[in-house]
Parts: sequence; structure tokens; C-alpha cells
Amino acid sequence: MRILLTSAASPLTYSLAEQLAPAYTLRMTERQMTKSAHEFVLCELGHDASTNLLVRGMDALVLVDALPAGADTGAQIDQCTRCAYNLLLAAASEGVKRVVYLSSLELMAAYDGYLYDSRWRPQPTTAPPTLTKYLGESTCKEFAREGKVAVTVLRLAHNAPPQSVAAAITGALIGDHPVWQIVHVE
Repeated sequence: MRILLTSAASPLTYSLAEQLAPAYTLRMTERQMTKSAHEFVLCELGHDASTNLLVRGMDALVLVDALPAGADTGAQIDQCTRCAYNLLLAAASEGVKRVVYLSSLELMAAYDGYLYDSRWRPQPTTAPPTLTKYLGESTCKEFAREGKVAVTVLRLAHNAPPQSVAAAITGALIGDHPVWQIVHVE
């Protein structure tokens, strides 16, 4: 299975690539030049042919949406909305069937002290990165609702070990799943 991982420069993506590489063929992408031990494609994630070429031949996308520390609010919103939209549009156009979006359990912080699950409605704050992850989830949800791609959202706990995240990604990629699902990973 060929998988595209976004945000190649992030430590999380690097760690996930190391975990996933034995089982999958990986392509990494970033909006700036980055060194990678795996196939790397520089892409602005714009609404153009370069994004279609990026996803062409992929079986699945894993959208990490990690930005460097100190990235401004506008850059964070852009990454989680416009860039995610462009990737999903290209994926639908190129026949990619499965997308995994890495979100955050911080969306559920308002329920602290409750035993909530993935069926509960998130209550994000208005501050990034929590709001931006919610906007990214919403973008993915619309593509799933239209039947363009199947999306699994993995809401990650702040301290989720990379091995657990990689196992959750693998679980989201294999077997039959609904067109839209949310899984909490702790």
C-alpha cells in the first residue's frame, strides 16, 4: 500500500514514517524543502496540478497538519483548511479511497472529568491549534459526507506514543470502515 504523509518536517511525521515504513511504501510531502529517508515531494498544496501529481498513485493519505512552533494563526488555519481541502479534492480526483486525519483530543477538553467517547460533540476553544484541528476535521467531514473519500479522524492525546498512533493509522487503513469515523487515541 502506498501512503502519502504530510508535514514531513515535523517530528511526529518523522516518527510515524519510521513506524510505518516496514509495512508500507511512503511518500512524504512538505511545503518547504525537507530531508527525508523516504520519497519526498515538495508541494505547496495549492489548487493546481502539482497537488494532483502529489497524490497520484497513492492508496491513502495521512494528513498530519503539523506546523513549526511559533507559526502564526493564519498559517495554522491555512494548513488545516485550504491545504487539507486541496489535498482532499486531489485525492477524490485521483481515486484515493482512504484518508486519515490526525486531530487532537484537546477538542474534548471541555468534558474533563467525564467519560466521553468519539460520539460526543467536540467543544473547541477559539485558539489555535485546537480550533484549527476542528476546522480540519470539518473539512474532511464534508468530503466524506459527499462520498468523495472515506475519512478516519484520529484524535490524539497530547502524550500518545508514536507506536500507538502508527497502530491506529494501520487500523484505519486496513479492513472495512464507515465512510466517516472518529477514533480517540490515548
